[in-house]
Amino acid sequence: MTATHSPVRITHSAGNDQLLYFTSTSLLAGDRGLVFISDRTGHPNLFHLDLARPQPGQERQLTHNDHGMLKSYVYFDGAPYRGFGKASVSLDPANGIVYYVHGREVRAVDLAGRERVLAELPPKQMTAFTHVSADGSRLCVPTVDARALDDEAWHPQPKPDYDIDARVQAENLSSFLRVFDTRSGKQLCAEQVRRGWVTHVQFSPANPDLILYNHEWSADGGIRRMWLWDGKQHRPVRTEGTLPNGRLRSRKDWTCHEMWQRDGSAIIYHGAYHEGPAYLGRVLANGDDMREIALPDKWKQYGHFTVGQPRQLVTDGYYQTPDTTQGPTGHWLALLNIDPQWTRIAWQPLARHGSSWTSQDAHPHPIIDHACNAVYFTSDHEGKRAVYRIEI
Repeated sequence: MTATHSPVRITHSAGNDQLLYFTSTSLLAGDRGLVFISDRTGHPNLFHLDLARPQPGQERQLTHNDHGMLKSYVYFDGAPYRGFGKASVSLDPANGIVYYVHGREVRAVDLAGRERVLAELPPKQMTAFTHVSADGSRLCVPTVDARALDDEAWHPQPKPDYDIDARVQAENLSSFLRVFDTRSGKQLCAEQVRRGWVTHVQFSPANPDLILYNHEWSADGGIRRMWLWDGKQHRPVRTEGTLPNGRLRSRKDWTCHEMWQRDGSAIIYHGAYHEGPAYLGRVLANGDDMREIALPDKWKQYGHFTVGQPRQLVTDGYYQTPDTTQGPTGHWLALLNIDPQWTRIAWQPLARHGSSWTSQDAHPHPIIDHACNAVYFTSDHEGKRAVYRIEI
């Protein structure tokens, strides 16, 4: 199969532009506007583009950070407790409000650039990816004891050279699921997760009382990566056992990038079996009917999977053609359509994204728009990072 559409560049600046992290959409309800991060001012800031007139110079600057980048996961080379948290941005698409962390402040800004401080985080806590509930009423901010990202062991390298999860385990460090009321800023809870490094949090689209979260970089990620918390108890999502297709699930497997389906009925994820092929998985929200589809043996080029319609996903990795250059990261954007029994995948290549994959910011992180008519992604194939769209 060959791609039939060409990507169109949507953002234009002398700096670098990129989508928000893909667990939060970058698109307003009705796909009427795009919220993105740009360093065109010399510092990372938020911008809004009206997609009815996506022309250069039409972007509206929403924030006015001039203190650089906040240190957090996955931006280890940022400044501790100071600057814009690039990983922390989460968009409420219906209400047009963007939430993010600046220093120790949790902030909210609307599309007119009106900004307010929602809350202040405790000292000696490091942050990661945040998430706003589907009804816009709650914001979850994961934090971890600052010792987990202690500078002294690795500075000035851009990434720690020690095992963070091992340190969290050995020193009995904690993460916290901090949930805030988005109107009052009141902290509704600070649920402690002992001996776990939490970096990804996502409210269920169907139930704001249910939060999907992770243990990052865990040594036994095959079973300790994905968790659900319902306000009362914590439940692992993927445990050791046997799948309907007879394949074994092991703690030695690698599991990553868990994400809710849009209706909240199930969770999708991907990874690789220990000494085996890569796989794409789905499990119902109640833990039943776990299905995993093994990918072709040679399809090992790293990427992400993002949800669209039921059983429809987009990826920026794994898919390969006979002439695909071998390497650790993917070259293609591809659309996946999965059969109702979750046993087979139909792959539709869309285009080569051209990303260099040289940093977290250059990851394509594709998302499908609300109408499921187009895919948006980040690429630096023209030199600077920009946001592109391709019709599907």
